[in-house]
Amino acid sequence: MPDSSHISFDKALEALGSVTLEEMDAVKLMNRIDSKYLTNEATLVKILEDAAASGYRALSVDGKKISGYNSVYYDTPALRMYYDHRNKHLVRQKVRTRAYLESGQAFLEIKRKNNKGRTKKKRTEIPIGELMDFRADDTAVSYLAKHSWFTVADVSPVLATKFRRITLVNPAMTERLTIDTALNFENYRTGKGASLEDTVIIELKQDGRAASQMKGILLDHRVKPTRVSKYCVALTLTDPSARAGRFNLKVRAIEKTIGKKLKAYDIE
Repeated sequence: MPDSSHISFDKALEALGSVTLEEMDAVKLMNRIDSKYLTNEATLVKILEDAAASGYRALSVDGKKISGYNSVYYDTPALRMYYDHRNKHLVRQKVRTRAYLESGQAFLEIKRKNNKGRTKKKRTEIPIGELMDFRADDTAVSYLAKHSWFTVADVSPVLATKFRRITLVNPAMTERLTIDTALNFENYRTGKGASLEDTVIIELKQDGRAASQMKGILLDHRVKPTRVSKYCVALTLTDPSARAGRFNLKVRAIEKTIGKKLKAYDIE
C-alpha cells in the first residue's frame, strides 16, 4: 500500500506571495523552453524558502496554494502512446482527462510533441463525471477526432494518477514552475497501484529570451534537469508485461533520489 506520510509545505508556502489564476493566465511565454527536474520533499522545502526570498509567488485558488489533480490516461490496447514514447518517436501524442479538484472542472486534453521537441496541448471542458470515461460524450468524441490521430474506437482508460500541485511564478512573470507531489497511480488493466512516495517532479516553463532565477536555485540544491513522464513511469511500475527498457533507468533514478525502493501493490 502507498505510504501516506508526507512533509507539510504549509509554513514554506505561507512565506510566498499569492498570484491569482487570472494573473497566471496572463503569463504568455511565446518562446517557451520546458525542463523537468526530480527531487524529494525535504529538498523542496528548501527550494520553496529560496523561492520566497527571491520574490516568487504561488498560485492561490480559494486561498489554497496547493491543489489536487486527478488524471486518467487513455491508450490503445497495444499501448501505442506508451511505446511511441519509449521508442523515442519524435512526433507523438498523449490523450488524458484531468480534473482540477479545487475548481471542480475537468477537461479532455490532447498533448502533441512535434519533431522540434515542442509540446502543444489542446483541451476541451467535459463534465467531471466523465473523468473516468468520456467516450459517450459526442462533443468530446468529435473533439478527439478533430485534434488527434486517435479516435474513440482506438482508446480506452489505462491508468489514473493523483497528485498535489504547487504552481509558482517569478517576479518578472517570465517563468512558471509546476511542482507535483504525493503522486499515486492505479492501473485499470492490471489491477496494480503504485506510489512515488516523497518524490517531487518539477517542470520549469520559461521564456527562452530571459534569464532564470529558478535554475540557479535548483542548481544550488543539486537538482539537475532530467526527462521524466508520469504516465510512462507509472506504467513501468504497474504493468509487468510492458517492455520498459530505458524507463527502468527512470525508476532507478527516482529510487536514488528518495532513497527508497518503489513497489507495486494490488488495488483493493
